[in-house]
Amino acid sequence: MNKGRLIVFSAPSGCGKGTMLKEICRDDNYYFSVSATTREPRNGEVDGVNYRFITHDEFMSLIDSGNMLEYAEYCSNLYGTPLDKVKEELAKGKNVILEIEVVGAMKVRELRPDALFIFAVPPSLKELERRLRDRGTETEEVIQARIAKAKEEIPYASKYDYVIVNDVLEKAVEDFKAVINAESFKAENSAELLEEVIKNA
Repeated sequence: MNKGRLIVFSAPSGCGKGTMLKEICRDDNYYFSVSATTREPRNGEVDGVNYRFITHDEFMSLIDSGNMLEYAEYCSNLYGTPLDKVKEELAKGKNVILEIEVVGAMKVRELRPDALFIFAVPPSLKELERRLRDRGTETEEVIQARIAKAKEEIPYASKYDYVIVNDVLEKAVEDFKAVINAESFKAENSAELLEEVIKNA
């Protein structure tokens, strides 16, 4: 069985990456790695589905034991990727998606240069602001902080392998899957396939 691909997926808060990932992960070939965080759950979020909601002490314990692939602080909360489940799903042949912010993504780039890095952007900052307001979950202060953060994050897109504009959801999901399919045909990722062809000559 071929090992799965590690995919790092980032986007500014409010860009719709959660909705994108929900659609993408309807496909059994994909596994969404549930990040751990020290922030409080939002309305409707479920522990173990959206995030693993843990205490600051529990988070630090995972770091100390070497069980975090990456971690970073964002808006005064810690976010990170527990390592064990990632390894397990990759070994099953699943494409494992890490939804992480740009600082964490750059750390993964150093540790796992074999990973595929995809960045989603909104059509415009004006549209991003509209989506944040439509959530109805954040104060004006938090909305402005997220917009300011997006302005810092978007230039990092140039350090990723692919950039997708999330304007129409269905098109953004198609573009994401097209990227993964294209990667699978790269010669550098086809060593096992080529060995089989030669073996069966």
